[in-house]
Amino acid sequence: MSRTLLVYAECRGGQLRQVALETLSAARILSKNGDLIRILLVGPNIAEAASAFLPYGVDTIYTIEHDDLEHYSPDAYMAAVQAALHEAQPDVVLFGHTAIGRDLAPLTAAALNAGQISDITAIEINDGEASFTRPLYAGKVFEKRTFQSGPWVVTIRPNNIAAAAPVPSDGDPSIVDIPYPAPSLRSVVKNVVRKTTGQIDLAEAKIVISGGRGVKSADGFKPLEDLADLLGGAVGASRGACDAGYCDYALQIGQTGKVVTPEIYIACGISGAIQHLAGMSQSRVIIAINKDPEAPIFKVADYGIVGDLFDIVPLLMEEFRKVLA
Repeated sequence: MSRTLLVYAECRGGQLRQVALETLSAARILSKNGDLIRILLVGPNIAEAASAFLPYGVDTIYTIEHDDLEHYSPDAYMAAVQAALHEAQPDVVLFGHTAIGRDLAPLTAAALNAGQISDITAIEINDGEASFTRPLYAGKVFEKRTFQSGPWVVTIRPNNIAAAAPVPSDGDPSIVDIPYPAPSLRSVVKNVVRKTTGQIDLAEAKIVISGGRGVKSADGFKPLEDLADLLGGAVGASRGACDAGYCDYALQIGQTGKVVTPEIYIACGISGAIQHLAGMSQSRVIIAINKDPEAPIFKVADYGIVGDLFDIVPLLMEEFRKVLA
């Protein structure tokens, strides 16, 4: 019996986020012969993002556009998702494990009376049964879970499942515009002030350069920002740096901040408190720069440099420039 898999393709400012293609890739892993993969895009000015899915071999692309959806709010977006659920009648719904996905997934599970598995880092198919791997206790252990019955709701951690690639197809999928139900909203978001405009999203960055109390001041982040610009990465921070007023809390990585899993994580002047490790310990390669050779960060680092970050970072930039040239 065929199933329908609905992928919530997250957009920001009308632009498709990388996690949307990673979520589609997860749907492909779960799909069997005869299953239908459908895409849902919500927000204003999403026509270009919807067209981007045409070469990906999906069955249908649903779009829901309305002025109420310019900024995210749970009431408005969940009304749109429920309209799509009614239209698609999905057996599996997939979200990225982002701020929006973490909000919408449990609401969707409740609406469908479905089971939910969150923060998935890997999917395995054995004898036709899917098992989902997710980290526990700040990544110290991992568990594998399965669903006993449907429907399913899952969220995919960014930067863990490779993004889907275009595939040959016999024809283009249909793009279906679903009318927005325009519910009575309890609250309306009028404006969003972004303090990190123009930077790469931390959750999706392949390279993250983070600073801790060792940067000593707000000006101390300038070498880290220069290194991030050179490598095409994003800048993050420990809670200690945020608490000290060196940077905005939007950059905080850790148990009470953002969880990142980049290919390369460079920790500059970060001691390696448990709270911070919870947000970055699953990075592919961890490089630590710290003056204290006994700093806990070196226990999780793949490469460690003992020295002053203000001496080391300029040397790294000089060498990276030679390589990139």
